[in-house]
Amino acid sequence: MGITNIFSGYTGEELLSIFTMQGFSSLSLFSVFLLMALGLAIIFGQMKIINMAHGEFLTAGAYTTVIMSDMVVKYMPGLLPYYFIFAIIAAFIVAFALGYIVELSLVRFLYKRPLDTLLATWGVSMILQQGFRLVFGGREDSANLPDWLMGSWYPTETIAIPLNGLFLLGTSVVVTLLVYFLLFRSRWGLCVRATVLNREMSNAVGINSKRIDRLTFAFGCGIAGVAGAVFTTIGSVSPAAGSLYIVDTFIVVVFGGAGSLLGTIFSAFGIAQLQSIMEFFLTGVLAKVFVLLSVVGILMIRPQGLRSNKVRE
Repeated sequence: MGITNIFSGYTGEELLSIFTMQGFSSLSLFSVFLLMALGLAIIFGQMKIINMAHGEFLTAGAYTTVIMSDMVVKYMPGLLPYYFIFAIIAAFIVAFALGYIVELSLVRFLYKRPLDTLLATWGVSMILQQGFRLVFGGREDSANLPDWLMGSWYPTETIAIPLNGLFLLGTSVVVTLLVYFLLFRSRWGLCVRATVLNREMSNAVGINSKRIDRLTFAFGCGIAGVAGAVFTTIGSVSPAAGSLYIVDTFIVVVFGGAGSLLGTIFSAFGIAQLQSIMEFFLTGVLAKVFVLLSVVGILMIRPQGLRSNKVRE
């Protein structure tokens, strides 16, 4: 099926409207991709840890939000319009603590052994998924959203922008700026980059590289928890919800250039836009195949991704 056949039957005005609406509708997908990829870019790009359990930290953040939602509705219904911001913070804390425990009990023994980390964290993923099933059951669940996250904004009569998509976009922008500040404008970020470049020298000048590793891994997991919290505004939560995004997240990180924040942003935006538009004209499976072929083709020309890793240069 050629590109011209995909778009045949539509006028230029219709195609413009389709691209505009699909572009806006992909804001939610872009935001989830970006939040997931930011955490993974820190863990994979900076530490070279292949964390196959990254999606489960999204699930942990999502279930934290659902629990807070149920508690507010049951005990403090008057706080329903305000609880969601606190739920995002709680999701970060829960995923951060869970990531800290995983690094302390398992990952710290596997540095410089990427294949071992892949297998070990895949096992952690299976354990966490089963744990979610035992605690929450296998059915899908959802959070009660405040009214200000419902409905759409109409900038024109023909364009409707979902309010939850705008909120997701705003959250991803805030988190991206926070990650940039912490990595490149804080003492912790300086210690992280120094440890990545030369661990022995970092230890020699007084940097506790083991503590930096633990906090970096936990911080990346915490960002995935934030992704889980905002994910509840666009979908239901199940024990396997996070695993549905892990492959796409790795594609975003590798395509953007491992360790490059700007590359991660461009990659998440491009992949989300392309996938959203192609899903309108093709089936979901064919749209993913088209996106993967496009990414592979570009990586064959530019193996380092959209942007090279500035931290290691």
